[in-house]
Amino acid sequence: MLAGGPALSIYFDLLYFKQLFLDPLYHLLTLPIGLFLAMLAFRAAAAGGKELARRGRQKRSTPRLETDSLVTTGIYSHMRHPMLFGLALLPLALAFILGSPTFILVVAPLETLFVIVMVLTFEELECRKKFGAAYDDYSQRVPAVCFKKECLSELFSKKE
Repeated sequence: MLAGGPALSIYFDLLYFKQLFLDPLYHLLTLPIGLFLAMLAFRAAAAGGKELARRGRQKRSTPRLETDSLVTTGIYSHMRHPMLFGLALLPLALAFILGSPTFILVVAPLETLFVIVMVLTFEELECRKKFGAAYDDYSQRVPAVCFKKECLSELFSKKE
């Protein structure tokens, strides 16, 4: 996805949007948007990852990148999949950094949708399998993602 989407998009840009795609001013406008989206993506991933690292491993025998306890604190008290924001923003960030109209309008939204469906399908199954009724209760109380101001503020705020 990271190589095929841009390659296909640039091919179509050179066919159908050549003048726009080759315009330096256009790229000066899209680049800062892409960098901002990339910063948000990495900040979202870091927020979720730090909370999981802090609270998700209660047993020393649990492998480094795995969890053995259900995390419902910090950003996870607002949404079940905060890192999904980061994953969902990455294709769009890359599209704006490359300045590809086809990638921005067609390919990135499709890749984002794919990421969301995959995460919500497989991550939810894994969590239900691992944590059982506790996860079912948690999923009833906390949405998969949250767009409320306080949720997004928690997700994207800089923390030490």
